[in-house]
Order: sequence, then structure tokens, then C-alpha cells
Amino acid sequence: MHDRSVHVRVVSPITTRGFRRVEDLEALGYPGLMVSGSQIDFGPGSIESEFETAVCAPDTIRKIVEAEREGVDAVVIDCMADPALRAAREAVRIPVVGPSQAAMHIAAMLGHRFSVITVMRRLRAQFENAAAVHGLASRMTSVRHVDIPVLALEDDLDATKRLLVEQARLAVEIDGAEAVIVGCTGLLGCASAVRDGLLSHGIDIPVVDPIPNAVNIAAALVRSGLTQSALTYPPPPEKELLGFEPLKASRLLAAE
Repeated sequence: MHDRSVHVRVVSPITTRGFRRVEDLEALGYPGLMVSGSQIDFGPGSIESEFETAVCAPDTIRKIVEAEREGVDAVVIDCMADPALRAAREAVRIPVVGPSQAAMHIAAMLGHRFSVITVMRRLRAQFENAAAVHGLASRMTSVRHVDIPVLALEDDLDATKRLLVEQARLAVEIDGAEAVIVGCTGLLGCASAVRDGLLSHGIDIPVVDPIPNAVNIAAALVRSGLTQSALTYPPPPEKELLGFEPLKASRLLAAE
């Protein structure tokens, strides 16, 4: 068992500065758990497409490798696309948690069927594909959206919360959801407002806030002495990485 303080790093795979506030991450900590953050230097301003998910991957992996080198105990990737999740698990031995994967499994554990309430309609396929990969396609009843771009979510946060509540209510009453996942890590802290809104309609179900959920799961893995399987995620073979010198350098330093 783990008897010292656990350090979880939340790696933001976007380049927009100030979108993820350090104080919001630090507030997720408590005695025995420290939460820190880092952000990629090269990649998209936000992630709302498969293209942007792919573009962010190299520097996201580099930041995760650097976190392991710095002695961080576990990493959470700060995006519901879970970008570079499988690749990062091959590159490090500390636990790497994707908030989407973790949220889906928790929602399926706490309710028979769940719905994801996300930002844009175009992300529906991403979540449906993820549920299939995680073996949870039959447990996800719907993916609903509020049609607000990621970087505009806080322009009118009260309006955003009202839309989230309305879509969550429809997910329950029309789609048959019995648990709800807030489908964007940029909506950190909105889960409580969604739950309160649902309770005002007489609906008492779990609402999963993906980043706090993933951070706590990451810490639990560390305390339990668990990490990803080396058979499922073996280290990548050593070969030339043309054009990826910073990533290669980080991996070499981490191996020392």
C-alpha cells in the first residue's frame, strides 16, 4: 500500500493559455494528494475534432514523459477525447488516466445506462466510438450537446449550465439515462449545477465531473500499487523519430 503523499499531474493538451487555471487544479487536492498542471507548447488551441486530437498527441506524450521524469506518481489527460492515452501508457510506467474512459466506467458502475452531455454535435461519433472500444456501447444511451464551442463555454456560464441541465433532463426523460457524464473537461465544476438542476425536476442520478473523477481514480491506482499492464502497453521499439527530437530527448532522459 502507498503511505506517502500522491502527486497527480493534469496535462492539458491545448495551447490556449489561461483556459485551465492552476488554482482550479490545486483545489482538487487534499491532505495526502497534490494536484499540479502542465500544458503543451505545440498543438491546437482547443480540441473539437479528430484532427486536433491527432495534432496534440506528440507534445502531450512529451509532457507525460516529463512528468514521470520529475517524479510525478500519475497523470490525467485533460480532455474528453483522451488524446494519446494508449500511446502515453506505452511511453511511461506511471498510471495514465483518460477522463472519458474513467467517467464511462464509473457511470456504468453507478447507473444501468448513461448519457454524455458534451459541447458540439460533431463529437457524437467520438464518444460513441470510445464507448465501443471500452466495451460500453450497450450502456451508453445517448450523446447530447449544448452547441457551444469549448473556448466560449465561460462567456455566459449561467446560460451554459442551464443548457447542460436541460439536455441532461432530456437524456433521462427521453433517452432513458440513469447517470450523466459532463462531456467536456472545460466544464470543470459544472456537475454540481447539473445535479442540482436535475434534483429540482425530481431526478436523483449521479452526474460525473470527469477531471475530479479521473484525478481521484489516478490517486487510488497509485495507492493500490497499480498501473497499466506492460502486456497491453509494452514500451515502443527503439527506432528513429524523424522530426520528433524533443519527444525523443524526453524519452531518453526518462529512461536514465
